[in-house]
Amino acid sequence: MATFNIRGKNVEVTPTLREYVEKRVGKITRYFENIEEVSVLLAVEKGRHIVEVTAELPRGGLVLRGQESTADMYSSIDLVVEKLERQIRKQKTKLERRFRGGGFKSEIIAEEQKIRNEQQEEETEEYPVVKTKRFVVKPMDVQEAIMQMNLLNHSFFVFRDAQTENFCVVYKRNDGAYGLLESDN
Repeated sequence: MATFNIRGKNVEVTPTLREYVEKRVGKITRYFENIEEVSVLLAVEKGRHIVEVTAELPRGGLVLRGQESTADMYSSIDLVVEKLERQIRKQKTKLERRFRGGGFKSEIIAEEQKIRNEQQEEETEEYPVVKTKRFVVKPMDVQEAIMQMNLLNHSFFVFRDAQTENFCVVYKRNDGAYGLLESDN
């Protein structure tokens, strides 16, 4: 049985809320054996009730993550569980290959597929690449990359760090701040 690390940000995690989270989010643990910990962050920001769930899968270094926000905490919890289950169903074939030899309970998905035949095509589709774009990756600092991203009106920008020569990505977060992804060469 997985342990739950439930934290609240600008919201009190009451025993009732904790019980609801464990019951609803616990549904995702039935798809996998040996999930040790599921982290759940409950937050209230600007009247939005945000639920973020992160679970490190037992094998292969995979992480399952979902986030939803609504005007009601319980609705957000329900929606994030639905999102995570959709992700698992959609990635079923790839997960079975990755977890060859155990860890992934595909029989549960097989039972659910009988109910959801219309999603069968989605689950076996590959990821279609609809556009390829080539560009020159120029060395620059983070601030210049953010400025370039904003000038292009993009949500992310790839660049090479002028000091470390590592490939990096800056991106605009949902909260309006910026994030940085750095490669580790």
